[in-house]
Amino acid sequence: MREAGRVVASVKDALLKAIQPGIRTRDLDAVAAREIKRCGAQPNFKGYPKPDSPRYPYYPATICVSINEEIVHGIPGDRVVKEGDVVSLDMGAMVDGFHGDAAVTVAVGAVPQAVGRLIEDTRLSLELGIKQAVAGRRVGDVSHAVQVFAEAQGYGVVREYVGHGIGRALHEEPSVPNVGEPGKGPLLRPGMVIAIEPMLNLGTWRTRVLDDGWTVVTADGSISAHFEHTVAITDHGPWVLTTLEGE
Repeated sequence: MREAGRVVASVKDALLKAIQPGIRTRDLDAVAAREIKRCGAQPNFKGYPKPDSPRYPYYPATICVSINEEIVHGIPGDRVVKEGDVVSLDMGAMVDGFHGDAAVTVAVGAVPQAVGRLIEDTRLSLELGIKQAVAGRRVGDVSHAVQVFAEAQGYGVVREYVGHGIGRALHEEPSVPNVGEPGKGPLLRPGMVIAIEPMLNLGTWRTRVLDDGWTVVTADGSISAHFEHTVAITDHGPWVLTTLEGE
């Protein structure tokens, strides 16, 4: 899984170098597809099933690109990224049957101070969640760390969409919510791997799904941010797999 994580980290690096005003979201998707192929890996989002989506019963792209009020699962297309947009990039890859999954949110050019804080605080909430991903603790400890920090800053913490176990399937048990009670939920054991992914909104935590059947947006149109890492539970603490940094 470390190899899959490295590929995902490489894709993220390529996307962050490519994103700029004027680029189409489908061009970002093409960057990710090329990088995954260059690394000898396979995309794991493309073709992901969602039978209740009448338009796209299988996800049609390599990555998800969600802009401004879009929280997750935005489908790349002809939309052009503009100065001042907040862009969330969610990406995954598979190597030898094992999956990696990560997300990052960036501001394209100047944004209001409150939006910049939202992005940074969402990143910090992920860090706080990762610190709780320790053998012997429970999923609720991870969830609670994200929730307490985020709500203290006044953000809406998305509830309908959560982190997850990951391994030979992209989504496995256990679910890893971003709200929860400490000491509750499944026990974290060495060898488990989870994807922790806080999604924070400037407004309400409530969401709705667009007509494409995939794109999730904030119910009140407020800006959203999303960060994610794939994290292994070890005897020596959490190990972030979706990074290019050393062991």
